[in-house]
Amino acid sequence: MNVDSLQTSGPSGRPAASRVFFERGELNLILRLCGRMVAQGEWRDYALDGGMEAATFSCFRRTSEQPLYRIEKRPALARRQGAWAVIGQGGIILKRAHELEQVLRVFDSRKFQVVE
Repeated sequence: MNVDSLQTSGPSGRPAASRVFFERGELNLILRLCGRMVAQGEWRDYALDGGMEAATFSCFRRTSEQPLYRIEKRPALARRQGAWAVIGQGGIILKRAHELEQVLRVFDSRKFQVVE
């Protein structure tokens, strides 16, 4: 059996499904946001996950907790609702859009100031 055929086809002989992951430019935008939030003391840790249906960037306040936010890329939803989503704790979708920059703006509105 040829090594190339193992990589390009699944058990039924059809092409193997590829995993979804972030492209370099997308990852740069997300990591820039992460650096800003770490500098502000909001986030302390993150995790990356590439799956068959979605790529996920999870943000944590502490490593042992559930993620504060998840930034998801789901190419299957690109034509309908948009491939990008920011999901808060409890699975609440905070923002969904066709472009990554649009969903990342949700973090710009999170700057609260106490007025006395």
